[in-house]
Amino acid sequence: MDLTTIAATEMRALLDAGQVTSVELVRAHLDRIDQRDRTLRAFTTVFHDDALEEARRADEDRRRDRPRSLLHGLPVTVKESVDMAGRASTMGVPSRLSHRAASDGGMVKALREAGAILLGRTNVAQYLMSHESHNPLFGQCNNPFSLAHTPGGSSGGEAAALAAGLSPLGVGTDIGGSIRCPAHFTGIVGFKPTLDRWSNRGSNTALAGQEAIRGQIGPMARSVDDVALLFRGVDYERMSEDDPRVPPLPAPDPTGIDLAGLRVGYYVEDGLVRTSTAVARGVERARRALDEHGARVVPFTPPRIAEHIFLYFAAMSADGSEIIRKGLEGGEVDPILTGLMRLNRLPAQVRAGLSKVARAFGEEQAARLLDVAGPKSAEAFWGLTAALRAYRFEVLAAMNAASIDAILCPPFATPALPHLAGKEFALAGSHCMLWNVLQFPAGIVPVTRVRAEEARREGASGRFEKRAAEVDAASTGLPVGVQIVTRPWREDLALAVMKAVERSVRDDEGWPRTPV
Repeated sequence: MDLTTIAATEMRALLDAGQVTSVELVRAHLDRIDQRDRTLRAFTTVFHDDALEEARRADEDRRRDRPRSLLHGLPVTVKESVDMAGRASTMGVPSRLSHRAASDGGMVKALREAGAILLGRTNVAQYLMSHESHNPLFGQCNNPFSLAHTPGGSSGGEAAALAAGLSPLGVGTDIGGSIRCPAHFTGIVGFKPTLDRWSNRGSNTALAGQEAIRGQIGPMARSVDDVALLFRGVDYERMSEDDPRVPPLPAPDPTGIDLAGLRVGYYVEDGLVRTSTAVARGVERARRALDEHGARVVPFTPPRIAEHIFLYFAAMSADGSEIIRKGLEGGEVDPILTGLMRLNRLPAQVRAGLSKVARAFGEEQAARLLDVAGPKSAEAFWGLTAALRAYRFEVLAAMNAASIDAILCPPFATPALPHLAGKEFALAGSHCMLWNVLQFPAGIVPVTRVRAEEARREGASGRFEKRAAEVDAASTGLPVGVQIVTRPWREDLALAVMKAVERSVRDDEGWPRTPV
């Protein structure tokens, strides 16, 4: 049996039955990392000796009948931006190489206390600020389905490791789709819980202190059951003691939820970058899957999406990229970030002039990005924050009026991007960004792969549509996921809906099987 290809839930069952040891599981994954990561560059650090020693201790605990949790003895990987005591959380930034974390981040501590075995840390986008995972410290991370494509960002190393069987369970972070876009790009499952459901303590970001849009740590794996195992396998009361933003309540069990009569809203377009044919087909396939499980699936689009996506960009650029500029000064800058920094640092009059030119040429989306970019006063930033928080209640009111329990929608406008295609293409991630604005739980489940006849885009006009056409043209065979969203604190419902979709589609021809 190849221990790197089975589910984490099966690994746990084998451990419980005494048919495999934690040392065997860890050694199998370390061997696979050594063999395959040269081409993927998913890892920034591999803990060969430490992981094996932790596994030996876990096996001894099990022999003495002292397992600590559902995760005890299971291998796990963690995104490089999450603090580990004594190690640098660089985010791919050369100036942070001398940084040393004083203590483990909240989720690293929770994993250690649960008895999980930390295999290593995984690659990221520089400063976690793009839908790719490339930086001058750790290089270009590649997608296991196609080495010419990115696994997404900024948790792309985590997604690549999981999709290739280098790890069974992973921890990523998500401020604009950074868990969910990589999950969609690599054919795995990724989940962003409600804000602060998992501790964000020790999770580094480019814009420390910016809280209009906050990132959230979450679980990643190759199946919904494995994500649920990781989500439910940590001690929430202990986590809350160290981080009072975390409610001291255990994660509810999604297995007892009946989807019959559930009312699920769905949409394919949000009015920004047109959704690829394969992605739209994925949503339709998931809609049929939920019908099969007795849910009532009805058209529903949250109000004023585009307006609030531009407010997202306004908030994220409020310092005019000054913090990023200072952090990158004197070091190599990832090309994905150069355009972003240039846009945000343009003088207001120049941006206004360029916006008029863009509108004159029919580039409305580009003009709106120019309108909202750049530094803001404290008063303007507070106004943005107030508008973003108010929008949460507007969307909840719309869901209440339509009796919507969950939402099915795309994860990204296209399949995975060829390397560097993410430059000046962040708007394509709007489907994920929306749920960072709203702070709702949202997860990705794989449903299909791009068919050859879908690798084209008719009638592409405008810079974003033309870039999307280039992405589509190179997308044959790549994975396609869908996104499931529920109200805050209903992670159990989100996971149950994701599981129903997975159960229906996993025998379809073209379902993206992992590990690759």
